[in-house]
Amino acid sequence: MKTPKKASVLLADEHTLFMEGLTRICEETQRYRVVGHCRDGRSAIRMIRSAAPDIAILDLGLPKKYALVVVQEVRRAGSTLKIVILSMRRDRKTVLESLRSGANGYVLKSDSASCLVDALDRVLDGSIYVSPQFKLTNVFSTSEKAPPRKTYDQLSAREHQIFTLLVDGLRSKDIADQLALSPKTVSTYRSNLMNKLNIHDLPGLVKFAIRKKLIPLG
Repeated sequence: MKTPKKASVLLADEHTLFMEGLTRICEETQRYRVVGHCRDGRSAIRMIRSAAPDIAILDLGLPKKYALVVVQEVRRAGSTLKIVILSMRRDRKTVLESLRSGANGYVLKSDSASCLVDALDRVLDGSIYVSPQFKLTNVFSTSEKAPPRKTYDQLSAREHQIFTLLVDGLRSKDIADQLALSPKTVSTYRSNLMNKLNIHDLPGLVKFAIRKKLIPLG
């Protein structure tokens, strides 16, 4: 009897211990084999092209190139690679933007190992997976009765990316580098998102993120 072929997995996370743990989880299933590790988004793009894995597990906060930009580039290239985003961010907007970018799954770093394996199984089978810590009805439902408001949920995809990187502590120059934009364009998006949120400086933006629990604390 033939041994079933193992699905190949690429891991992208800047923390070595975390990647070692992910490798162990994948390989203990006997269904997945890790074919590469990398620590930043640019390396992830290169390794996806060279290793052609079945699945890529990307940390949302990858340095050098934001993970959702990696996803978008992969999709624009026509790849059917399955992509699972790993994150500590628990807000609906980030989940939706991850899926809209082309990710197949969203797993929280606080999820169990069995959740990660379930995510890999499901996305490989063609399904979308979202961490069980989210209520799917809250993630995907929209209320048509609610009047339009200038809120965090109404940020555009690019505004959301820049918001995320700003509250993560990146400078505008570094954000421009990660997103392949000009500093002037980043400044324009930054101004637009602050106007939408009615916030006028970076400390206010960080306080907003903390108040809304958009920044993981501890």
